[in-house]
Amino acid sequence: MAVAEQVEREEMVVSRTFDAPRERVWRAWTEPELIKQWWGPKGFTAPVIELDLRNGGKYLFNMRSPEGQDFWSAGVFKEVVKEERITVIDSFADQEGNIVPASFYGLTGAWPLESEVTVTFEDLGGRARIIIRQPGIPAGEGVEVSSAGWKESLDKLAELLRSMKG
Repeated sequence: MAVAEQVEREEMVVSRTFDAPRERVWRAWTEPELIKQWWGPKGFTAPVIELDLRNGGKYLFNMRSPEGQDFWSAGVFKEVVKEERITVIDSFADQEGNIVPASFYGLTGAWPLESEVTVTFEDLGGRARIIIRQPGIPAGEGVEVSSAGWKESLDKLAELLRSMKG
């Protein structure tokens, strides 16, 4: 009889407060041309950002590393509450949006094929805080890699928000 492998998983939580109103942060998070300017860690670009921002709508995002390697993600918007919350079912994908395992991109560990990600947007009176929650990430290195990538992306988002008007 085969023994089931025990997989340790954790919830990744990343938060950031921005010196921008919540409405502006929401726009930067939901408009493809703005997302392209900040999506991905430092040095990465986002050549393809396609989304249908509604409950049940789909998305396909592309991140390109400084070395030219493409990383695709696809998913479905489970819940969209304007300027308050976005919950998606997210997956690694190929460029057609087909779900692929994390190993397709050379990641090790027991990454789930689908992962729920929730982003909340809090109004702090002229400032905004976002909190990103993603349970089920492989414990240890998986959470470290994910949170480091998000933090670098959010650094880029902060720069974009400083340059945006209105």
